[in-house]
Amino acid sequence: MQRLVYEYGFFGRPIMFIKKLDDCAEFIAGDNSILREILHPAKDDVQVRCSLAHAKVRRGQKTKPHKLKTSEVYFILSGTGLMHIDEEYCEVNPLCVVYIPPHATQYIENMGVADLDFICIVDPAWRKEDEEVLITDISSML
Repeated sequence: MQRLVYEYGFFGRPIMFIKKLDDCAEFIAGDNSILREILHPAKDDVQVRCSLAHAKVRRGQKTKPHKLKTSEVYFILSGTGLMHIDEEYCEVNPLCVVYIPPHATQYIENMGVADLDFICIVDPAWRKEDEEVLITDISSML
């Protein structure tokens, strides 16, 4: 069950919205990452354009190559990875920020000894119809 905390202002409108990560349901995303959707304007009572999610890629795993019609930003929290965007790649580690332009083919590999954890910010907010997963057979990713 999600615990939401609201603080109300003078006119009875919420001025603070807090959601705990541990209260967000974990699921396997289309790119095969372990995802928790933290904030989405279509699902939460917030006035933002972007969506915010926490992603995890287990040791030795990688996400499926995919494209979004929208821009995306990763903020690496922990672990070491190799970020692939189109034909480029670069090592990423905690406190790195990665900008992924719209329509770019992207995936990230966990190159470390622990889980790779990062925040995903999609602007405008993520929608299923805006994502194209390029590899659907997980055995081809192992």
